[in-house]
Parts: sequence; C-alpha cells; structure tokens
Amino acid sequence: MNSNTQRLYVIDALRGFAIVAIMLLHNLEHFDFYFLPPHLPEWMVKLDKGVWDTLFFLFASKSYSIFAMLFGLTFFIQTNNQALKGKDFRGRFAWRLLLLFGFGMLNSLFFQGDILTIYAAIGFLLIPIAKLSNKALLAIAIFMLLQPLEWYGLFKAIQSPNMEIANPVSWTYFGIMQEYIPNGSMIDTMIGNITNGKKAVLLWNWENGRFFIIFAMFIFGLMAGRKQLFLASETTNKFWKKVLILSALAFAICYPIRLALPIWIESAAIERSATTLFNPWSDIALMLVWVSGITLLFQKASFNKVLQFFVPLGKMSLSNYVMQSIIGSSLYYGYGLALYQYTGATYSFIIAIVMTIATAAFCHWWAKKYKHGPLESIWHKLTWIHNK
Repeated sequence: MNSNTQRLYVIDALRGFAIVAIMLLHNLEHFDFYFLPPHLPEWMVKLDKGVWDTLFFLFASKSYSIFAMLFGLTFFIQTNNQALKGKDFRGRFAWRLLLLFGFGMLNSLFFQGDILTIYAAIGFLLIPIAKLSNKALLAIAIFMLLQPLEWYGLFKAIQSPNMEIANPVSWTYFGIMQEYIPNGSMIDTMIGNITNGKKAVLLWNWENGRFFIIFAMFIFGLMAGRKQLFLASETTNKFWKKVLILSALAFAICYPIRLALPIWIESAAIERSATTLFNPWSDIALMLVWVSGITLLFQKASFNKVLQFFVPLGKMSLSNYVMQSIIGSSLYYGYGLALYQYTGATYSFIIAIVMTIATAAFCHWWAKKYKHGPLESIWHKLTWIHNK
C-alpha cells in the first residue's frame, strides 16, 4: 500500500458502515441524554425495547472498535507512504493528532461523548512502537486486551467478595447533565459538555476498559496494514474467511457466557470486574464478524453495489461524525427541539434513518465535486503545512 496504489475503497466502506452504526446508536441514546418518555402505550414500550436491544446487540462497542482498527491502519498507510519517499512521518503524525484533538474539542461542545479526543491522546502511543516487530506488537495488543489494571480490581474483589461497591464515579457527572441539557441555553450546554461532560466520558471509558481496548485495536490495524490484509488476493481472502469462521465461533461461545456471568457470580464486586474483563471479548468477536464479512462481500459484484453506499460516508467520516453531533444535539437537547421528551427508541431510530439517508445524499454529492470532505480538507491541509 503506497502512494501509487489505488485507494482501498473497502476501508472507506468499513468506515462508512461504522459511522452509520454510530449514528443509529447515538440517536437512540439522544446523544448521551438517556430519557424514557412517560405515558407511552405498552405496545410502544415493548417495541422500543426490541429496537434498542437489537441495535445495541449488533453495533454497541463494535463500531468504535472498527474505527480504532482503521485508525491504526491509516497510521501505517501514511507512515509507509512517507517511508517510501525517505521521510519519517512520526513527527507530522504527532501534529496531526493535535489537530484531531482540536476537532474533538469542537465536537465535544455539542456532544460530550466525543471519541476523537480519546483517539488523539492514545494515538501518541503508536509513535514509539511504530517500528517494533509484529511479534512485539501482538504481545502488546494481547496485554492491552487483558486489561491488566482490572485484574487488580478482580483480585481485590476475590479477597473481599462481600465488600460494598459504590456506583461508578462517572455516574455522578452524568447525573449533573440534568442541570443543563434539558433546559439550558446553547452556551450553558456547551460549557457543561466541555467541562462536566468530558469528566463523565473520560471516567466512563476508563471504568469500562476502553482505553486499553482502543490501543489494542490501533495495534491490530497497524499490523493489518503491514500484512496488507485489505488488498484483495487469494491469500487475504483465505485469511478473512478463517477470521469470519473463528470469530463467529468465538462469539457463539463468549456471548452466552457473558449473559450468564451475572447469574453465576453472586458477589457484586467480583461480577463488576469479571464482566468488565470479559464483555469486550464478545464485542470484538462480533466486530471481527462484521469486518471480515464486509471485506469478503465487497469483492462480490452483487454485494459491492450495496456496500458502495457506505464509501462516500467513510471518506468523510470526520465531517460526518462532527456533523451528526451538531444536528443530533439540536434535535434532542433542550436548547433545540428537545425531542428527547417525545422519542423512544423506535422514533429515534426512524430519525436516525432519515439522518443517514440525508447524510449519504450529501456525501455522494460532495464526493463528485471534491477530493476530501470539509473537515478532512482542513485536516489534510494543516497536516502538511510547511511541507517541503
């Protein structure tokens, strides 16, 4: 994969698929403001629960993992392209991460659940390991997936299984949202999001092991780039078929255990650490089913036409991610239309479908006129500022 290689549209399709999945979930969550409208008829409550459970089963914790893996892949592609020109990309990558952090802070004004700032911060860890061997990278990734700090929590819980456990610290900050999102002005909401909201989200990601998982996914993406796994060939096809089969089997084993853990484990302290450790494994297994399945289907002419729908969305994923936050907060928050009061999962899902279609139409139109999306263009130009 070098500067002369045809763009790998399957990567754009995967990224576009992830951005659509994120859009669906964010709408169901009212963009991080959970609220169940009162006085809904019983049939609507049941329908809402079905929609919620289905979409979260399919996409929750899988979409951000796809993004993280592709983040590491992009790091490899850019680093490799510059290496072929005799240049070291790592310094400019650090600058690129600072720019991404800035985009993330902009996004955080509208949506406290922003992931860009977290990706930018963790992305710096790729710089010192960029030239390690694949064996070393694999060892680091597996170590991250094991979430070493959570094992300490599990050990403490086993020593004192009857100890009382407090609510996660992040819940306190999420509770404070009630003070500004339902009734606050746009300025009040932005200030709340960028202060209280950032604390809530950073703590939640820490409490749920996301920082370790994200770094592991970065590394797997870097390794996938080295192995050229997204270049279609007989060898890579065999690889993705094996991944599809093994990940499907892993999910079939892990998911029932995930459901059973709260039943098997009586101690609340042990159960919390055990589920934090175990749940990501079933999520990653299903994520790999999505990635391998889409990668293989993209080569089939009949499915390729369908998956091409996601390509422009993926090429403009940064713009789409920020744009959905601006639109979504305006729809659901108190300073906008305050639809959180009226929309359960079903209505929010319908809104998400409309947003997806409108976003796709915009992206397809934009892609015919411009090489990069609006924010992608700014990011690209600033990345290569003063380039000689």
